[in-house]
Amino acid sequence: MQTLGVIPARYASSRFPGKPLADIHGKPMVWWVYQRAKQALELSDVIVATDSERIAKACHDLDMKVVLTSAAHATPADRIHEVSDKIGADLFVEINGDEPLIAPETISSVIPSGIDNDLPFVAGLYSVITAPVDAIDPTNLKVAVSRQGLGLYISRLPIPFPKGSSDFEYKKYVGVVAFNKKALDIYVELPRGELESAEDMDLLRFIENGIPVRFSRVDCEAVSVDTQKDLEIARRLLAPPPHTHSLTHSHSH
Repeated sequence: MQTLGVIPARYASSRFPGKPLADIHGKPMVWWVYQRAKQALELSDVIVATDSERIAKACHDLDMKVVLTSAAHATPADRIHEVSDKIGADLFVEINGDEPLIAPETISSVIPSGIDNDLPFVAGLYSVITAPVDAIDPTNLKVAVSRQGLGLYISRLPIPFPKGSSDFEYKKYVGVVAFNKKALDIYVELPRGELESAEDMDLLRFIENGIPVRFSRVDCEAVSVDTQKDLEIARRLLAPPPHTHSLTHSHSH
């Protein structure tokens, strides 16, 4: 099965312009994501999809595969659809360009062993929230999932609301999604609905139209870089280990 990893990298982020090029130890953030994605064994190839000549140049300079896409795309799924028109694959795996610490195993876990390409296929991931502050942070999307693992709703609010019981786990959306070509073609044909518009979350277009979005659980500590403060955390976590000088402290008397 041909499986293409696609890293959407937009220059004009509302919260953090030029985010994919943010420097982490001498390399742009998108380079770190690309290196992690290249280690996911199930991916046949990895490509950056950008609307920016500056990002494209940075990718070329660092020997990363890149494709220029339209600046008019409103969502990552729109951008990946354009890639799917240019490059053939059975599955297109969206990998958020702002998660420089994404584990290759996390990317692999969204990829099924096989799919029926006559039907739309969409699959996502969630992790269980352990820190209360993550549940109320609107930059963290929360997922409600059916017993069969299908997405029921995705919200910036902490859902569900603990009225009758607090015996549940909040599920945090992880920025890795697998689509087949059929799902992407359907996505661009459908109008943007009120739920997608309200939450600003493209997968809601499928859910609003009754197209199943399968979710599975991963255990991962992802760091999404949405702010300058997040960037400092990523820099700290990706810092090279300090050189040990154990041999220099010989006790010669």
